[in-house]
Amino acid sequence: MSREYSRRGRNWFTAMGVLFIVMAAIIFVRNVILWSPGFVLDFLLGPDITNEKFALGMIIFGCILIGLGYKRPNVKIN
Repeated sequence: MSREYSRRGRNWFTAMGVLFIVMAAIIFVRNVILWSPGFVLDFLLGPDITNEKFALGMIIFGCILIGLGYKRPNVKIN
């Protein structure tokens, strides 16, 4: 007998999306503490590939994963 899990967004995609966003936030906070908000903005807007751009990509990818997590069907419990 299988029944459907009642809560939406409780699956692997949502958990990994939250993990990516939390890790990117840690990168941003660390860089703001080490450098300054002005330098972080310069690094983000500059032409080089930097840690800040990588963190921004992680946030975007995390949001995509969370969106997929809410679109996926609920997990079946046996």
